[in-house]
Amino acid sequence: MISSPSNPRLKDVVKLRESKYRRRTGRFLIDGHREVDRAIRCGIRIIEVFTTEDVHFPEIRTTPVAGNIFGKIAFGNRHDGILAVAETPQWTLNTFEKTVTKTRTPLLTVLEGLEKPGNVGAVFRSADGAGLDGILITDPLTDLFNPNTIRSSLGTIFRIPTVVTSSCETFGWLRKQEIHLAVARCDGAIPYTNYDFRRPTAIVLGNEADGLSDLWNGHGTTVIALPMSGIADSLNVSAAAAVLFYEARRQRGPYFL
Repeated sequence: MISSPSNPRLKDVVKLRESKYRRRTGRFLIDGHREVDRAIRCGIRIIEVFTTEDVHFPEIRTTPVAGNIFGKIAFGNRHDGILAVAETPQWTLNTFEKTVTKTRTPLLTVLEGLEKPGNVGAVFRSADGAGLDGILITDPLTDLFNPNTIRSSLGTIFRIPTVVTSSCETFGWLRKQEIHLAVARCDGAIPYTNYDFRRPTAIVLGNEADGLSDLWNGHGTTVIALPMSGIADSLNVSAAAAVLFYEARRQRGPYFL
């Protein structure tokens, strides 16, 4: 059992809270029983598990940690006695394409320039609930494997086909695949309920403060909007995503068909 907060292995774990260290090592952290279990079931390679409980995972190194120091390596105050170090998966556009194009009428979302990890994780959670087929993260301002992203997603980040790439590459790929682009903007002329989501569609959502880049104003895009009845001019990106995802699911017929 590790009982000293100065243990070098624990110090390495703490460093993985930093984006630059995650990039350098190709590793990231997963907090919580539910999240670790979902990562394993989705094929994420777990390198080591640190825990305050008597739990074991087949063929995974498990190290007990004294309860009074576990909080030094856990995320915030929401730890539940288990933390895993995992290998960062190499998700590519080629792999994404092979998975997504198996669906005749894919329903995707593009998240451009998002900067708040909690929002990204919440969008994953809604996408999982509404049954989206894939998520394209473009020009992000946050690390996809930020601990807050993973925790906010409740581990759904490991299930949905995902790729991180540039907006230009994503736009070109979507046009090549003949996927319709439903671009969510505050100034959209078409209410989201009037858009036909039954076709192969990518719902495009932008940065929390600045919205979408001009790339998404061009030919082949349809600008849609959520009507706002109060003094606010927009919803939080994760709230808007949930509304649009479930409207698309509603239009596509019986739930979970």
